[in-house]
Amino acid sequence: MHEVRFHGRGGQGAVTSAELLAQAAIAEGLSAQAFP
Repeated sequence: MHEVRFHGRGGQGAVTSAELLAQAAIAEGLSAQAFP
């Protein structure tokens, strides 16, 4: 298991980046979570 953390302030895209990474992992058949 790997943990990736995105840190950012409002408007920097940290939430969007986390969601995109999670969606890419799921598309590859892996398990992933993204939450703000």
